Amino acid sequence: MAETTRYHRIAPADLKRAIMRVFQQVGSNEREQQLTADHLVAANLTGHDSHGVGMIPAYLQAWREKKLTINGKHTVAVDSGPILTVDGGLGLGQVIAYDAMNLAMERAKHVGVCILGIRNAHHTGRIGHWAEQCATGGFVSMHYVAGFAGVTSVAPFGGRETRFQTNPYSAGFPLPGRPPIILDFATSKIAMGKVRVALNKREQVPENTMIDAEGRPTRDPATMYAPPGKRGALFAFGEHKGSGLAMICELFAGALTGGGTTYPGNYENRPIMNSMLSIVVEPSRLGGGDKVGSEATRFVDWVKSSKPLPGVDEVLVAGEPERKRRAERERDGIPVDVNTWNGVAEAAEAAGLKRAELDKAAGL
Repeated sequence: MAETTRYHRIAPADLKRAIMRVFQQVGSNEREQQLTADHLVAANLTGHDSHGVGMIPAYLQAWREKKLTINGKHTVAVDSGPILTVDGGLGLGQVIAYDAMNLAMERAKHVGVCILGIRNAHHTGRIGHWAEQCATGGFVSMHYVAGFAGVTSVAPFGGRETRFQTNPYSAGFPLPGRPPIILDFATSKIAMGKVRVALNKREQVPENTMIDAEGRPTRDPATMYAPPGKRGALFAFGEHKGSGLAMICELFAGALTGGGTTYPGNYENRPIMNSMLSIVVEPSRLGGGDKVGSEATRFVDWVKSSKPLPGVDEVLVAGEPERKRRAERERDGIPVDVNTWNGVAEAAEAAGLKRAELDKAAGL
């Protein structure tokens, strides 16, 4: 775990081109290539490498196992006034969720709010992306997510056996004339994807985030990839609070939408699959009228005016760290560790794309 990690620095446009070439290889149409690549690159740009290009091997494995539908189309399963439920048919979540958010925003524009259920979509990626999409359209939004991945990864508070996934929550609030507030976090102390990133980088995970199968603290990411019965567990954040929110995410996103929840006989051997409950609101319609934006801006400014602690440059609000990281990586290139890139290349080669062609597309 002590070896120095080597990186490729890849320009965002080059990384997007390489990702699109991979999905072209497996038959994706150009729109699907574009939306998927945009999403994965945006995750890397904002510093969420757990949800970026490193997801490609898992996606291609699901495609080979016929657990991912390339060029899949959503169907509207429920349409009742402000309520919509979309079935993703195991299509790429980056496309299914993008189209579903557009449906929800159009509905909210007319009736003030849309309660959107998404079920049976393949991995929907970084959930903050969907809050950003809604905020760009001028809408407030909240997103609760539940996931299947064949195995569970997070232990409930007080337990040492896993019972659910990292079930994230996100919310977005547009602000007039400035970037929106975007809250986005896993309900586990660290996302499972960050464990994969640590494994690829030959690094340890932070302290007090994970236990082994015996309930003992460990920092070894390989613990989460051990055989059944020997696999460890992630902690929920905030002790009972995070554990409770994880359950709420699963109940709201999994049970309410018909996407399902994790219990014996219902999650084993499933493909990577997400369900999501999104609430999309036209902000002027709930009582604040035209003053919503100015009221929110005054509050954000007040929060940021707090004197920072010693050693802290400034008080940041939700979404600002990602925007700072994005500016850095747009300028300097996206760091992709060698082990992650090798994994992407091996998965692409298994799909028939030569390593030299992938590297060329990435500018390497």
